[in-house]
Amino acid sequence: MIGIPVRVVWTLISLFTLCSVRGAWAGPPTDHLREGVDRVDKILKDPDLAGDKRAGERRAAISTAANMIFDFAETAKRALGQHWAQRTSAEREEFVRLFTQLFQRTYVSKVDQFNSEMTFRDETVDGDHAVVRTTLLLGKGGEMSLDYLMHHPGNRWQVYDLNIDGISLVANYRAQFNKIIRTSSYEALVTTLRSRQAEFLAPAAAAPGAKPVR
Repeated sequence: MIGIPVRVVWTLISLFTLCSVRGAWAGPPTDHLREGVDRVDKILKDPDLAGDKRAGERRAAISTAANMIFDFAETAKRALGQHWAQRTSAEREEFVRLFTQLFQRTYVSKVDQFNSEMTFRDETVDGDHAVVRTTLLLGKGGEMSLDYLMHHPGNRWQVYDLNIDGISLVANYRAQFNKIIRTSSYEALVTTLRSRQAEFLAPAAAAPGAKPVR
């Protein structure tokens, strides 16, 4: 089973549920990250999207906002590591799609259940790459460092990796993917990702009034 440490899971969920963002530091990478977080916050507070009946629309809107914050294609490429170069264009396209769905369905689907607070500390820019350093305030006075590794592939800065108290999201996924490929095959990894997707889709298919999948 593909997963990441519980500490990382809750931090990723908290990313999309910040009840407030503090810190006066501002630069293009920080500004774009702050804009993305604010966009999600507005979705969560939108009365027209509130309630269980609007959960699907709310999560779809959050997924769209997440696509502005994250460069999922770059994250997927880095997570696959050395095995990316061996893949065909069709395989790469499918892998990015499956990886993005894994990320979004695992974390984004739970975002309206949690709240946290973030403080921006500083940012470092080196060409078209940057690191935005923040502190995530947790319950009972706890806190954790959260660094956003960003790049500038188009018209805005986007996140391609998260470093959570020294734990890299990309490195964690890469280790798991590499283990599956080396002990089995790349096809086995894709099968695993497809099965995860099927698990997520199963509850929706079984919902009252849902039509059978043919």
